Amino acid sequence: MLTIKKKDKVVLLAGKDKGKQGEVLKVIAGENRVIVSKINFIKRHTRPTKQDPGGIHEKEAPVSIAKVMLVCPKCQKPTRPKFDTLSDGKKVRVCRRCGEMIV
Repeated sequence: MLTIKKKDKVVLLAGKDKGKQGEVLKVIAGENRVIVSKINFIKRHTRPTKQDPGGIHEKEAPVSIAKVMLVCPKCQKPTRPKFDTLSDGKKVRVCRRCGEMIV
C-alpha cells in the first residue's frame, strides 16, 4: 500500500527542488512516481495546431515516490506514516511524531 495519496502535502528530499513543498496532483502507482504541483518543471516545445498556438510550455514532470515525504497536516513536519487499523477494520495512516490520523 502506498503511503502517499492525491491531495497530500509532501516535501521533496532530493534534486534541484530539495526542500520545497507542494500538493500531490497525481499518483502513478505502476511506476512508483508522483506529480507534485510547482515542483520539477520541464519545458516542452510544441508545434502550433488549430487549437494551440504552440511555443514553449512548462509543466510538472513525475518525481520518484522515494524522493518525497509526507507532511503531517497537524504538526507540519515531514513524517513516514505508520498504518493502524480502527475498530471497524479500516486501515488509516498515522503520524509517527504526533500520533494524529492522516486523512
